Amino acid sequence: MPSTPSTTCRCASSHDRITMTRIIFISHDGNETAVDAADGDNVMRAALANDVDGIVAECGGSMMCATCHCYVDEAWVERVGTRADGEEDMLESAACEVKPTSRLSCQIRIRPELDGLVIHLPESQT
Repeated sequence: MPSTPSTTCRCASSHDRITMTRIIFISHDGNETAVDAADGDNVMRAALANDVDGIVAECGGSMMCATCHCYVDEAWVERVGTRADGEEDMLESAACEVKPTSRLSCQIRIRPELDGLVIHLPESQT
C-alpha cells in the first residue's frame, strides 16, 4: 500500500523535532480526511485535534466508553496490532456493529510505521 513519508516538524529550537504520521479517516459515507498526527499520540486525539467528524470521545481516551469506535482498514490490521486489555469489553457498548477490524481509536498509538493508516468511521457513535 503506497503511503506518504512521515514528515518532521522543526520547532523553535533546532533540537526539538516532532515526527508526524499521516492518518486517513474515511467517514461512513465515503468522505476522506487526511491529517498529520504526532507520533506517540493516539488516533482519537488526532481526529479530535483536526475536527474529524465521527469520533465523539466522551471519556477523553480513558477507555471508559466506545464513542471513539473505528474500523481499521484490513490492509493495516496487522501493523496496528491487537486490541488492548479491556478493549473488547468496551466495544460491546459500541453504537454500531462491531467487526473483526473494530478498535477504540484511543488505544491505537501513532508511530512512524503507521504512516498512511486508513481508519473507517462508523455511521454513529451514540
